[in-house]
Amino acid sequence: MLSFIGRSLVQKAITLFVVSVVSFLIIHLAPGKPSQVNPLNPKFTPAMLERFRKQFHLDKPLYVQYGIFYRDLFTGRTVSWKDGQPVLKKIWIRFLNSLPLFLLGTILTWTFSFPVGIHAAISRGSRFDRVTTFASYLLISIPGFFFAYVLIILVVTHLHVPVIGMETFGISGISKLHYMMDRLWHMLIPSVLGATGGIAVLSRYVRSEMIEVEGQDYIRTAVAKGLPPDEVHYKHALRNAMLPFVTMFGLILPGLIGGSVIIESIFSWPGMGRMAYDAILARDYPVILTVNFISAVLVLIGTLISDILYLVADPRIRLQ
Repeated sequence: MLSFIGRSLVQKAITLFVVSVVSFLIIHLAPGKPSQVNPLNPKFTPAMLERFRKQFHLDKPLYVQYGIFYRDLFTGRTVSWKDGQPVLKKIWIRFLNSLPLFLLGTILTWTFSFPVGIHAAISRGSRFDRVTTFASYLLISIPGFFFAYVLIILVVTHLHVPVIGMETFGISGISKLHYMMDRLWHMLIPSVLGATGGIAVLSRYVRSEMIEVEGQDYIRTAVAKGLPPDEVHYKHALRNAMLPFVTMFGLILPGLIGGSVIIESIFSWPGMGRMAYDAILARDYPVILTVNFISAVLVLIGTLISDILYLVADPRIRLQ
């Protein structure tokens, strides 16, 4: 296993280098000059433009800019072109805002998807299977922004509580417990909204995998031997149906950095998704490149975790 991990780390390091080069070239070779971020201000004179280019090394060749950017990134000296703040600090603050939404949404998705998908597969063709199938396709088809506005209208109209932002505007002088409950309430609706689509999609995958495994010869043999149905379904079938989801589990890490632009925009949640979207609109290249680099790192870490979990879950891979 150690040799596998070593080879995988070398391959992923090479992949990360290629991704960093390609993303850097795409950003800087796109139409328009990077120095046109601030010239939208009519007071931005040619002299100020030249100082801007020299300050951020835009007057140097691309390969020199690449080296300077990643040198500054690894030493924590990269700053935003938009406001001059350290990029890593900005990302860290937004990351802490997105983390609760990500964790709660992921927990809800994986907690409800498997029971729904497994029961639908075991009771294939039943009323429960038909209802969950219809509900899943309905949730997949409804646009996220429309569903978000429906939830906001229902919650605000019937419960008379605010759901916009990270906390109720103007609250002060309340206890720490009430403040935590207020934050939790504001986090609940966006998390539920983000989890609904994931539950709909993942439960369909679980159902299809379980149905495929349930049709295998060894499952029919176990049934013919008279094993209890629960042991056949949950010990023999479920263990093999779970293998594809072991691979998927490591790929949820990029959600830490990506967030959801639509959900964060509608609910005015200052998370990673909104920051990346605003950086694209403002052509804040240091923020865009840093977010892209961190996303690539998380993807590669996630795939490494998936590979290791797959080795642990399936002994046949080690035997081969």
